[in-house]
Amino acid sequence: MARNVLRVRRNSTKNNKLELEFKNAENIIFAHESEKEFAKILDFYRIKWEYEPKTFTLEWDENDIPLISFTPDFYLADLDLYIELTTLNQKLVTKKNRKIKKVRELYPEINVKLFYKKDYNSLLFKYLNR
Repeated sequence: MARNVLRVRRNSTKNNKLELEFKNAENIIFAHESEKEFAKILDFYRIKWEYEPKTFTLEWDENDIPLISFTPDFYLADLDLYIELTTLNQKLVTKKNRKIKKVRELYPEINVKLFYKKDYNSLLFKYLNR
């Protein structure tokens, strides 16, 4: 029973509340500069977003304590889509791919997309050359 409660946790302590107004990426504290730049692109295109709004538990111990979890970087409410950015080394890409695969197995109703470095760079190039 406890496992069902722990599967998805809303990150209410984040400064990421989805509101009717669009966010300003300058007002959010991001873990990585690429996340801030991505948020600026979303702002530019007037796409509503939340930053790290939910955490999905992927593995539990024998006492139903979460061992492994996944917190996607962004949620785009109008598209019902979670976005995870990966602009770093290949080891992290492999780890994130495994986690996304597990999310899809455990939470088939969740739409999640991994943005690779090439995807991010392409989007950034278009944004910077507008």
